[in-house]
Amino acid sequence: MQSAGKLDNKDMRVDTIPTLFWSRTRQWADRVAMRHKDFGIWKSIGWREYGEKAKYISLGLISLGMKRGDRATIMSENNPEWLFSDMGIICAGGISVGIYTTDSAQQINYILNNCGSRFHFVEDEEQLDKILTVRKDVPCLEKVIVFDMEGLRHFSDPLVMSFEQLLELGRELDRKEPALFEQKLPEPQPEDVAILIYTSGTTGPPKGSMITHYNIIVTNEIQDEVNPCTQNDEILSFLPLCHIAERNLSVFNPLRVGYTINFAEGPDTVPENIREVSPSVFFAVPRIWEKFYSTLYLTMKDSTRLEKKTYDLAMKIGTKRAALRLSHQNIPLYLQMLYVFFDWTVLKNLKKSIGLNKARQLTSGAAPISPDLLLFYNALGLSMREVYGQTECCGPGTIHHGDDVKVGTVGKPLPRCEVKIAQTGEILFRGPNIFKGYWGDPERTREAVDEEGWLHTGDVGKIDEDGHLIITDRLKDIIITAGGKNITPTEIENQLKFSPYINDAVVIGDARKYLSALIMIDEDTVMQYAQENRVPFTTHESLTKAPEVIELIEKEVAIVNKKFARVEQIKRFHILGIKLTTDDDEVTPTMKLKRKYISEKFKKEIEAMYH
Repeated sequence: MQSAGKLDNKDMRVDTIPTLFWSRTRQWADRVAMRHKDFGIWKSIGWREYGEKAKYISLGLISLGMKRGDRATIMSENNPEWLFSDMGIICAGGISVGIYTTDSAQQINYILNNCGSRFHFVEDEEQLDKILTVRKDVPCLEKVIVFDMEGLRHFSDPLVMSFEQLLELGRELDRKEPALFEQKLPEPQPEDVAILIYTSGTTGPPKGSMITHYNIIVTNEIQDEVNPCTQNDEILSFLPLCHIAERNLSVFNPLRVGYTINFAEGPDTVPENIREVSPSVFFAVPRIWEKFYSTLYLTMKDSTRLEKKTYDLAMKIGTKRAALRLSHQNIPLYLQMLYVFFDWTVLKNLKKSIGLNKARQLTSGAAPISPDLLLFYNALGLSMREVYGQTECCGPGTIHHGDDVKVGTVGKPLPRCEVKIAQTGEILFRGPNIFKGYWGDPERTREAVDEEGWLHTGDVGKIDEDGHLIITDRLKDIIITAGGKNITPTEIENQLKFSPYINDAVVIGDARKYLSALIMIDEDTVMQYAQENRVPFTTHESLTKAPEVIELIEKEVAIVNKKFARVEQIKRFHILGIKLTTDDDEVTPTMKLKRKYISEKFKKEIEAMYH
């Protein structure tokens, strides 16, 4: 530990999440910790209240019998109660486990039984219903705590209690034993498991990754060394908190830095909330960045001819400036002045329209992003970088350090961490951020981390001459055609997704004569195209089957094909007639398509492309 141990706290060591958290609640008691919307108005919660709520949740759980090492699960959209509960569990010496709100009752059943959860926090009646349908199959479960009791006023069940009732249990224990909470704080050790993060399960049942207190503290330390945040920063919390990236950003890194967390009202209000908050630090998955790009594309498509010409010129200047900046070359004074002019007249308004006008640090991660898209945002004048990592290395493994952004790469290793390429081409990580293993699964743990401490990522890549890591694909996703040609589909898919008319794509071709693709259209942009060109449609499916839309996508595929060798070109494609969301088994909560499930679900459509 470095900076965490430097806190001015003489009565308690500060090397675990509970001790760090409690020292911060006293140090920053009068500062704003988070904001949330209540009846349309942003309301602030200070560090003092944050600490008190977590303390009473912790004591309430202890009253119910929680002991060090016990597991408790949380299933809710992002909100203050998620953080109060998360920190309360950890401060009680427990292990906190997040569950995606989109998970089915069967998936919840699996996770609760796998980790042996004794206490389960849910947001509302909808999430409560899921757990009640499987309660008989989860013998370890002792109590369900509900954040929002709306619609449950007259509901009574010995298994269920309200969030307020748990808080009152904690207050009661605090009155009886006022020293108990602080006595419990030092009990967890740095090497103890603090949280379990269940992987999205793209290749099988979810695995519970054991992340220790030390993993969390050191990861946020070393990440802050290369891309520091400040107390004045604002973030928007909207990606699932049970994902390691958002957990670091919204829960753990604020303990180091003290920036303000703003909670989005819900998944549907994220665009509006971003414009309201104007975050200075913003992390998102590629699907979000692609959606922003489509929004800007539609904005310019509806503009006047003069506005379009001005925009084209502004982007030309911005791209030229970005290329020089990213290659660490001097930007001529005339070019800088031209950029300032066009930023003031054109680009600033575009950035404001998507809520990124105050952003100073943008990061894309959790899935590969098109290099063209990364360059596009830098051309707008936004400092955007890419991060690569996994749950098993507590989130980040490599990242673009500061201004050392090299498009087409995912940056360099974090300080005190190592990366190397195995003979098979697989990317390996080693460092203090490597997890403790999979919960209750020593065999798969040995498969993931070898005897020398190297984490086997399952990804294929190479390290360039400047020490930047380049990802080529997932080891299991590499396509070997019938002609024996090895093809990495991710690069082709990223190029397809850069089209404003294509939302996602899956390239097919393993043991096949040629490559084909399943394509999901971007409904907003394609719908506008159809309306402008008087293409008749009634439903999403009818839109995808319209000859004019098929021709539109055919042109987009042809543009991408020109960038690849003949054997890597898409010969046939099929537009999916349904919209896939995170509620579907084929899409992970971080909006990645599961290749295996997609191939199985659309087997008939795939076979049709080869006949």
